Amino acid sequence: MENGLQKRYGLLTAIAMVVGIVIGAGVFFKAEKILVATGGNLPQGILAWALGGIIMIICAYVFATMATQYEKVNGVVDYAEATVGEKYGYFVGWFMAAIYYPTLTSVLAWVSARYTCILFGWDIAGSEAMALSGFYLMSIFAMNALSPKLAGKFQVSTTAIKLIPLALMAVVGTIAGLSNGVLVTNFTEGVIADVGSNPLFTALVATAFAYEGWIIATSINAELRDAKRNLPLALTFGTLFVALIYILYYIGLAGAVPNSVVMQGGETGAKIAFSTLFSKLGGTILFVVVVISCLGTLNGLMMGCVRGFYSLAARNMGPRPETYQSIDQNTNMPANAAILGGLLSGVWLLYFYGANLTPVSWFGPFSFDSSELPIVTIYGMYIPIFIMMMRKEKSLNVFKRFVMPALAICACLFMIVAACYAHGQAVFYYLIIFAVIMAAGMMVNKNAQSKRV
Repeated sequence: MENGLQKRYGLLTAIAMVVGIVIGAGVFFKAEKILVATGGNLPQGILAWALGGIIMIICAYVFATMATQYEKVNGVVDYAEATVGEKYGYFVGWFMAAIYYPTLTSVLAWVSARYTCILFGWDIAGSEAMALSGFYLMSIFAMNALSPKLAGKFQVSTTAIKLIPLALMAVVGTIAGLSNGVLVTNFTEGVIADVGSNPLFTALVATAFAYEGWIIATSINAELRDAKRNLPLALTFGTLFVALIYILYYIGLAGAVPNSVVMQGGETGAKIAFSTLFSKLGGTILFVVVVISCLGTLNGLMMGCVRGFYSLAARNMGPRPETYQSIDQNTNMPANAAILGGLLSGVWLLYFYGANLTPVSWFGPFSFDSSELPIVTIYGMYIPIFIMMMRKEKSLNVFKRFVMPALAICACLFMIVAACYAHGQAVFYYLIIFAVIMAAGMMVNKNAQSKRV
């Protein structure tokens, strides 16, 4: 193998990496929304979590198969380039750098601030929340830009503790709910609110945020022993475990308190549930762990955000590649690319606040949920990759070449349709913003290429 990397990882390590990458703030952030979206219909909420997990598992399996065919590639940009072509690889890379990473990073900064505000009883949409969001964003950016080694250690430490509140709520909440009858009541009589049309679609799209991140795990294929066997198994079983723990947490939450408490409590619903089960002090301690888990997810996304434009520049693509591919000798980081990624995340944080948290949106009809629609977009971008895989990979058996990619295409289309139903007209205005940003990226790259010629 040309990269010379040591085959150091086994199956269990790979599964642990998948779990650690995917599990983060999304399950805490979206559990409440899913319950509200379904009007308190617990079985429907569980179905949404299950469908989101199935979509993740199917797509993960196909990319795992791809990783075994292209063992030197790392990340969705390289898969796009290997299957569809160089231009499509750049298209996906520009989207990741300009929209995907900075939007999700900005959302996680606010989510971390949101739960911090809940701890202190502050308004999640007030000045305290925005100040904290900016502080968290700048702090995590500084750590990644100035000390990537420290950022790596922080990621490992937060991964180790993020399962604690999930596991405790899943086990203790379920047991308590079965003993006091709350869980049975929530299952049978939990529907307490009228909801709009297609609540399942709304809930399904919400799960996408919690499940996102699995694609990153394909980057270890070059260092995985027996990668052709272990990577598909790791992604399949790792994503299956994530889906299971999410569903169990959701059930445990329903066992802790009546659905009405979580729904009426709004952003404080999860804290009320933790305090009910583990006392006020215990609930507060566990909620601090939730905040730390959110910060760990923010750190992981920032790792990608500060390297987004570098990945393009390293291919001699995008704006001023000579500028953004330069590495700072002191930090061993692409400093210019990191600064640009950090600035974009700040811009998207301001957008998120103005579009979703102010009494009257700053952007009128051009307001959308940046925690969901960019994720659905990446599912749409997977489709050409899956199609070209079916055309090119003649060495694979029928199941891997046709059956699973076809199921993955159907899963992606289902997610897109669900997003259209869930977000309605906002999808149209999001696509306008998306088209403008993508057109700018293609123009910038075209100009850069012509100058080099």
